[in-house]
Amino acid sequence: MPVLSAQLRAAAVRLATAGIDSPRVEAELLAAHVLGVARGRLLLIDSVTDVQAEALDELVHRRTERVPLQHLTGTAPFLDRELLVGPGVFIPRPETELLARWGIEALHGVADPVVLDLCSGSGALAIAVADARPDATVYAVERSDDALPWLRRNTADTSVRVLPGDVRDLPLPAPADLILCNPPYVPLTVAVPPEVGHDPAEAVFSGEHGLDLIPVIIARAWAVLSDGGRLGIEHDDTHTPAMADLLSAWRDVTTHPDLAGRPRFTTARR
Repeated sequence: MPVLSAQLRAAAVRLATAGIDSPRVEAELLAAHVLGVARGRLLLIDSVTDVQAEALDELVHRRTERVPLQHLTGTAPFLDRELLVGPGVFIPRPETELLARWGIEALHGVADPVVLDLCSGSGALAIAVADARPDATVYAVERSDDALPWLRRNTADTSVRVLPGDVRDLPLPAPADLILCNPPYVPLTVAVPPEVGHDPAEAVFSGEHGLDLIPVIIARAWAVLSDGGRLGIEHDDTHTPAMADLLSAWRDVTTHPDLAGRPRFTTARR
């Protein structure tokens, strides 16, 4: 029977050669997926079956072709959840957890809040708020026919209410206390990693400067937020001046850095 430690070493070498940033970690995550165990339990496993070794080999091969790790395992971690993801839905990033945490904190002292997650995708932001605030009424707005099945699967065991439709013209619940949004914002001219090519283009790119949708979202947020309501919106690191201009009528406008120190999301109070 194949020895697991040897399989992991070989997998890590192949992934490193393909340019994967954390080859050993990803090799272990793929092995844990194949074996149906937590990654931390791999140390307790000496060998695998031939079928398991072949399955791991195939997943490693697909990862070397830069298929996203999350598409291979079918899940993406987000705060305390493992969200279901796959072709047709944007994979939530660790950086967006910062926006989720800000949103949860922004609701401190607000009883029975109404929260909107615009351009919801997998539902990551909506679910994070609903998990943290059982008293909240949380809506997840998504227009993509491909993303909606993933959103519905992820929210099936939560209190999140899914609203299918385009944020540009869909009637939105009002008044709201908090709006969170991770919209498409990458400029069309920006080169993205191969993995991003597996995300839906409409969830990634937004015109020449990446700002085709953000002004619409800000205008809609102004229309439905209560006085003092909060907005948190993720954006490209080049958008800080534009965000200041677009939010000039708002109060407490603050841009927050991501895990690498780059400007990543801006918050404001109506």
